Amino acid sequence: MQIINPATEEIITSLAEDNSSTLQLKYDALKESQPLWANKTLQERILVITKFSDLLEAETEKLASVLTSEVGKPLQQSRNEINGARARIKWMLNNAEKYLSDEVMVEEPGLKEVIKYEPLGVVCNISAWNYPYLVGVNVFIPALLSGNAVMYKPSEYATLTGLQIEKLLKKAGVPDDVFHIAIGAKETGSTLLEMNFDGYFFTGSYKTGKFIYEKVASKIVPCQLELGGKDPLYIADDVDDVGAAAVGTADGAFYNNGQSCCSVERIYVHEKNYDDYLNAFVTEVKGWKSGLPTTDGIYIGPLTRKEQISVLENQVKDALNKGAKLLTGGKALLGKGYYFEPTVLTDVTNDMLVMQEESFGPIIGIMKVQDDVEALKMMKDTDYGLTASVYTADQAKAEKILSQLDAGSGYWNCCDRVSAALPWSGRKYSGIGATLSHQGLRAFTKPKGYHLRG
Repeated sequence: MQIINPATEEIITSLAEDNSSTLQLKYDALKESQPLWANKTLQERILVITKFSDLLEAETEKLASVLTSEVGKPLQQSRNEINGARARIKWMLNNAEKYLSDEVMVEEPGLKEVIKYEPLGVVCNISAWNYPYLVGVNVFIPALLSGNAVMYKPSEYATLTGLQIEKLLKKAGVPDDVFHIAIGAKETGSTLLEMNFDGYFFTGSYKTGKFIYEKVASKIVPCQLELGGKDPLYIADDVDDVGAAAVGTADGAFYNNGQSCCSVERIYVHEKNYDDYLNAFVTEVKGWKSGLPTTDGIYIGPLTRKEQISVLENQVKDALNKGAKLLTGGKALLGKGYYFEPTVLTDVTNDMLVMQEESFGPIIGIMKVQDDVEALKMMKDTDYGLTASVYTADQAKAEKILSQLDAGSGYWNCCDRVSAALPWSGRKYSGIGATLSHQGLRAFTKPKGYHLRG
């Protein structure tokens, strides 16, 4: 398997992919070692993960360089991702004892009723390339804290980062046969689905998630899916500072080159603020620097996957054919690397691909609406349900709109953010189950009720 730098199209290295035999050997080792890891105290496991977090901090520059080389995100954004992962780990470490320890529910003379949170066993984590540290720690950290062994399959586009994660976890004290990495692409993932894991945790596209869900259904084990989004944002008529809202929401749409499941992907603006918002938004986008992600000050690097260029080109073509206007961008850059210009489309309608299908790139459609009622109607018009945002001076108005949207996260005067304290979950095509928060810690456990008389 060749690892290609998306900024230069140079081959970084080649790796041998796992096959069914090597994966079975790794699985058998995980199965044998998991009870020994589970028998360690929670505090012992916490100390190991604490050391892992410390190693992430100590080696941030090296890790960021590796990440940038294979996924193409600007170097500062790679540093930000690693620091963000450490912040999530800190929350999990601070709350693991509270949410993973035994809970006494009833205690009275002659009777005690207790909930114990037992590990699932050996879990399979098929992860994503766009934020390999952030989406990775959402799964393998709580899985390890709660006593599971983990087969971790990084995306084929982030395998070098996956190998760094494995190296640091074991350096921190995770036993060799409690965490293994599965190297490869589609065939490797398919082989993992045939194996007898005690839980499957996937981050990626709706299409692949649906395939995984159907494939493992007969096993009757937990299967959580963190999938994509087509996340809407509404700028209401009473926004205090339209210019600031434009700058912040442009970042929400284009950070990491728009390659985020929770990126803003559809924007609806009240007609009162439409012109001012549009002018400020386009000015912000045109001010960004594009280029080699290792260069200081670069905001837009290459796309990670070459094939995504044609997806974006098709969305632009479809929008223009249906009457949209192109204000900036709209095409791939010539030369080496998978670069696509930051693209802003207006006069869009909800029947356009750019407003219905996940873009996962630096492209946005902005639509004028008459009032809150029309905005809500447009925001609801999607098969996805990950996040939704409302910018307004009125919190009650924002919560009223957000409460009517079938999405896992709602934002008032902010967007494109994740908090370790809150559940990260999707509705409809955006997935099932939750990571983060106390629900994410307990997602890797089997609750058992003890009725104790005496």
